[in-house]
Amino acid sequence: MTIGFTGPVTPLMLGALALCACTPPEPADLMLTGGTIAVVDDAFTLHSTLVVRDGRVLAVGGPELASEYAATRTVDLDGRLVVPGFNDTHTHIRGSARRHIDLGGVESIVEIQALVRAKAEELGEGEWVTGYGWSEDELAEGRRPLRPDLDEVAPSNPVLLTRAGGHSGVANSLALELAGIDRSTPQPEGGVIEYDEGGELNGVIRERQGLVGRLVPDATPGELRETLIQMLRDQLALGITSLIQAGETPEGFARWEDIYAEHGDELPRSTVQIRWVGRDRLAAFGRTTGDGDHRLRVGAIKVLVDGGFTGPAAYTIEPYKGRDDYRGLLNVPEAELRALVDTANALGWQMGFHAIGDAAIVLTVDAFIDALENNPRDNHRHYLNHFTVTPPTETLERMAEHDIAVAQQPNFTYTLEGRYVANLDGDRLAHNNPLKIPMQHGIFLAIGSDILPIDPLVGLYASVTRKGMSGEVYGPDEALTVEEAIRAYTANGAWLTFEEEVKGTLEPGMLADMVVLSDDLLTLDPEGIMDVEVDMTIVDGQVLYEREGS
Repeated sequence: MTIGFTGPVTPLMLGALALCACTPPEPADLMLTGGTIAVVDDAFTLHSTLVVRDGRVLAVGGPELASEYAATRTVDLDGRLVVPGFNDTHTHIRGSARRHIDLGGVESIVEIQALVRAKAEELGEGEWVTGYGWSEDELAEGRRPLRPDLDEVAPSNPVLLTRAGGHSGVANSLALELAGIDRSTPQPEGGVIEYDEGGELNGVIRERQGLVGRLVPDATPGELRETLIQMLRDQLALGITSLIQAGETPEGFARWEDIYAEHGDELPRSTVQIRWVGRDRLAAFGRTTGDGDHRLRVGAIKVLVDGGFTGPAAYTIEPYKGRDDYRGLLNVPEAELRALVDTANALGWQMGFHAIGDAAIVLTVDAFIDALENNPRDNHRHYLNHFTVTPPTETLERMAEHDIAVAQQPNFTYTLEGRYVANLDGDRLAHNNPLKIPMQHGIFLAIGSDILPIDPLVGLYASVTRKGMSGEVYGPDEALTVEEAIRAYTANGAWLTFEEEVKGTLEPGMLADMVVLSDDLLTLDPEGIMDVEVDMTIVDGQVLYEREGS
C-alpha cells in the first residue's frame, strides 16, 4: 500500500524543503574515492569511497559520499585498491649496534665479503662485526658462507653472521677462538658445531650460535633506540599498520614503552610478545596479555619449542629425508614445557609458541590442552607460530575443539623452498606451511611474515600461488583465494591480539588504518602480486607513508 500526500503545499513546507536541499556537507579529515575499498567485513563488501574523521572510518559507500562530506584532503584512487592495514602477526624488529650489517637481500657470498670487509675497515682491528639475514637459497653460489670466506676479508676482527630465521650462524676463526671453540669442543646440547670434510671447523653453528654471540658487546642504549625507531618506520612502507613483535624480555619491553611514549603516533601499532623468563620475573614485570592500549600492548608469552629447517632442527615425527637417524631438536624438555605452559595459562597469559615440526606441534598442543583442563579459560586465544609440518588429524581436531589458533608464515613456502626440498618429502613437502588444512578443520588462521622477508605482499603471493622461488607449486589445494589471504593478513591478525572490535576492517567506527595499493589485487593476475607497490599507509587516519611519485 502507498500512502501519498494530497493536501496543499504551504510556504512553510517549501522552506523546509529548501533548507534540506541546502544542508552543507559534513566535515571530514580524509576521503579516498574513485577506486575499490575492500571493507573485509563478513561479506567482503566492496565500495568506491571511504571517509575518515577523528582517526576512525566515518563512512564507506559510493561516489555520493563526495557530496555528503567535505574532507580536508581527498585522494583520487584512480582505480587503485584500498585494504585494511596489514596486521603482521610475526615480526622481528630489532635495534642494533653500529657493528651490525643488514644482510637481508644480499645475492652472493662475494657481496657478503665486501660488506664485512668494509665494516671491519670502518670499525678498526679487533672490533666485532655482526650481521643478520643471509640465506643460501638466495646466494648466487648456492651455499652458505663459511669460516674461510670470513677469514679472507676480516682476519683481525671477530665476525658472526646469523642466518635469516635466527637458527644458525657462521663465525670466523678469531670469533671461534675467542669463544673457546676448537676441534675438541663437545657438541652442545640442542645444537651442532659443524666440521668440513677434513675435520676442521667450517664456522657454522646450528641452534647454539649464542656460544659465540654471548661475547658480542651489547649495543649502546642510543644505538638500540634509534635503529629500532627506524625499523618500525620502515614497516610503514610495506603497508604494515599493526605488528606482533615475536619476543622481548620484560626489560626489552620497557624500551618499546619509552619509544612509543614519544613517537607512538608516527609508528605502526605494536603488540609485543614476552619471552618466558620464569614465574618470578614475570610477576615482577607486573603485566599480562592485553595490558596497554591500541598503540602498544603486551601480547602472548613466547617459547621456542623446537628449531627450524634452516638449522635444520625442527622436531619431527618421522626422520628427515635421507637421514633415518635424525628428527630435529627439542629446545625445551617435555616436562619443563608442560610445567611452564600450565603456569602461564594459570596466570592468565595468552600463549603464542614457536612450533615448526609436527612432533613439536603435537607436544605443544597437548600441553596447551592439559593446561586448559587444569585451569579452564574462555577466550584464551592460544596459538602456534609457524606450524610448518602438518600434524596428525587427531591433533588438528583437538586444536579446533579447544580453540587453538595458527599464525602462519606462507612466505616461507617461497623463500625457504630449498630448505624444505632438502629435508622433507612426500606430503610433508607438498603441504609445508599448510593454510587450507587448518581452516578445513575449523582452526582460526592468521598470517604474517617472520623475517624471510618481512613483506606482506610476498606472503600474499605465496598464499595464493603456493609457489617456491623455483616456480614449483607445493600443495595447490592449500592455496587461499585472494580474499581469504587478505582477510588472514588483516582482520584475522586483529583477532589474534583481541582487537577485532576496533581494527582489522574498514567498517564505520573502526580505527582508520589502511593501505592504498598500486594495483587491484582482486582483479590482478596473481603472478603480479609481488610487483604491486604500497602507495600510501594510513594509521589512525594519518598518512604516515606515501610513495614518491604515487
